[in-house]
Amino acid sequence: MEQAIIFDMDGTLFRTNLILEPALEKTFNMLRKENLWTGETPINKYREIMGVPLPEVWKTLCPNHSIEIREKSNEFFQEKLIELIKKGKGSLYPYSEMVLELLSKKYNLYIASNGQEDYLQAIVHTYTLDKYIKKIYSIQSIPSGHKSDLVKKVLQENNISTGSVVGDRLSDINAAKDNGLVSIGVNFDFAQSIELEKADIVIDDLRELINIELRN
Repeated sequence: MEQAIIFDMDGTLFRTNLILEPALEKTFNMLRKENLWTGETPINKYREIMGVPLPEVWKTLCPNHSIEIREKSNEFFQEKLIELIKKGKGSLYPYSEMVLELLSKKYNLYIASNGQEDYLQAIVHTYTLDKYIKKIYSIQSIPSGHKSDLVKKVLQENNISTGSVVGDRLSDINAAKDNGLVSIGVNFDFAQSIELEKADIVIDDLRELINIELRN
């Protein structure tokens, strides 16, 4: 049975904050043009809930809108995110590629993300992460929409016995604990100290992963 590291994507490997605001602004401009939104774009509210499944994102951002409008907004938002990624407007966190390269020689690496499949593929393709990552798992593949179930799927499909989940939010930490893995919290842009307190290990720099022995 293999040992693995399962990475979150947004706020862990990929600096989503660089493309989040412009994509969200474009989306709410679209809603304004259709007289479906007034006032400022709720960028701060999105930062607070970053990491939750997308249906919850749009339920929170647009609580008075229909499911149809929320789904339309999300589709538009995803298109704009992917456009920005392909234009090189995003970025990986410092040392991401170096760390992934070194870790891939010792562990099997996976992505388990609340992001949608096309969005995740755009990041992996743009930054050629498939050189290091065995497989990408999107929350879209799990009916429950829970990160713990997504990580469970990674473990079962790849016969993983030990390892860790690396992520910035409570859903990542809980996914590790629920599946008997080591939880490693990254103290980056969207991380919250009260959530990181629950992690087994907290890092401020991805290079710290190189010297961590994963035993559980």
